[in-house]
Amino acid sequence: MTCRYFFVRKVLLIKYSYAFIGLPGGLGTLDELFEALTLIQTGKIASFPVVLIGTEYWRPLQDVLRHLALARTIDVKDLDLLMVTDEVGAALEHIQRYAIERFGLVPGAVRPSRLLGEREAAHRERDCRAPGRSINGRNYAA
Repeated sequence: MTCRYFFVRKVLLIKYSYAFIGLPGGLGTLDELFEALTLIQTGKIASFPVVLIGTEYWRPLQDVLRHLALARTIDVKDLDLLMVTDEVGAALEHIQRYAIERFGLVPGAVRPSRLLGEREAAHRERDCRAPGRSINGRNYAA
């Protein structure tokens, strides 16, 4: 997804997400990861699965999070907000259980919300390419 303004990307990321899958990345990945985790942790959005792919890559981050829990700057239960795995199948099963089943998602088209001032995807492309909620090549809508 390409957006003219980065904050638009972050809003759409949260609005259209029922799960977050993080691959090894840099500061942008960390920014979006911690944005999602903070909103879940503070109850600003419904809890949804956050999966990181690449156990070896993400181990230092897990160490930092455990350190924060030991220092009591985050709650120990916050460590449970993340699933870290090397197995794509395990990630998909986790998402199936904690997103698709939990939110009652069914295959279908994603419709724009007039309440949020969204337009059809073709008109929105100049600001941001239309996001989709896709798992295994199928779009899901609430």
